Amino acid sequence: MAENKELFEATGISTWRKLQDGPESKLFEPVKIGAWSLRTRTAMAPMTRCFADDKTGIVGDDVARYYRKRAADGIGLIISEGIVVSPRGKGNPGVPGLYTQEQIEGWKKVTEAVHAEGGTIIAQIWHVGRLSHHELTGNLPPQAPSAIRAEGHVARFRKPYDTPEEMTAADIQELAGQFAQAARNAIEAGFDGVEIHGAHGYLIDQFNSDASNRRTDRYGGDLAQRLTLTKEVLKAVIDAIGSDRTLIRFSALKVDDPDYMWPDPDGAIRTFTEAFREAGATMIHPSTMHFTRILADGKTMHQLVRKYWDGVIVGVGTLNPETAEQALAEGTIDVAAFGRPLLSNPDFIHRVKNGEPLEEYDAKKHHGVLV
Repeated sequence: MAENKELFEATGISTWRKLQDGPESKLFEPVKIGAWSLRTRTAMAPMTRCFADDKTGIVGDDVARYYRKRAADGIGLIISEGIVVSPRGKGNPGVPGLYTQEQIEGWKKVTEAVHAEGGTIIAQIWHVGRLSHHELTGNLPPQAPSAIRAEGHVARFRKPYDTPEEMTAADIQELAGQFAQAARNAIEAGFDGVEIHGAHGYLIDQFNSDASNRRTDRYGGDLAQRLTLTKEVLKAVIDAIGSDRTLIRFSALKVDDPDYMWPDPDGAIRTFTEAFREAGATMIHPSTMHFTRILADGKTMHQLVRKYWDGVIVGVGTLNPETAEQALAEGTIDVAAFGRPLLSNPDFIHRVKNGEPLEEYDAKKHHGVLV
């Protein structure tokens, strides 16, 4: 998905200097959320990089250097690229894992590098579900709530999505255990916590959508009932490492249907937040590509979330410092996450603080490289 060009048009020198020259910015103030004492109210959004060894899922020194640079710059919270919880969770060549001891050892180099710079890093734990191909999942069919094939092609693999295998009740229980074990493995690897990837049409979100979930057991039904899998995974992870180290990401956006929106955004968000509370969550990460888009009652997605959620909210969606500052000042979000600007600008925080222009993200230049 292409970055919104307006991001760079809206983040010129005048915006930087307005923040720099005005009252002390909330964006750059320290904050305590959960177990994490962050140097700034900024986060590095999770972005798939595919730089692990494709056969083993182990990351190397280049990945450690990549994250170390962002930590040295002063980003408050680094959320890692998606890390799969099992071999069948893989949806792209070169994605890392967190289910073997060798993978844990590889990640220790990354977390040690980040901590050496005073940073905080959490692992985004992930299972892509039906958005995969048997050649990526050990010659087994992808897993999904129902045997419904997604439309489109596997990113970076250029083959159509396979028809998935409907998960049994035993498969679902195993999945919750895999997420819990990945969370424990993350802590062993030195991560400060985890983010559960429950967004963007991947496996957890596939259970939440009536387009991919046609089950008639307790994992199917209306939205509240379809959220049963989300609650079970969330509870398992919280039981493993604590609610103060667990963040969960959710969205309406689907990788295989980027224009999708809930028919009733206000009602859907209320249902999601009720489920998160029931499972014991205290920190959530609503995800959208359009932070300022009005969804219902004159409110954006994050404003609707704040209507129903008084815990921590990490905001994301082609933010620039000005829109982030406003949302933080209004209390809509507690931490502002930035994505692709950090791929092309390892010194993103320095540039923003000092009124320096950003280097625009260029897919031809920055895709497939670690800066």
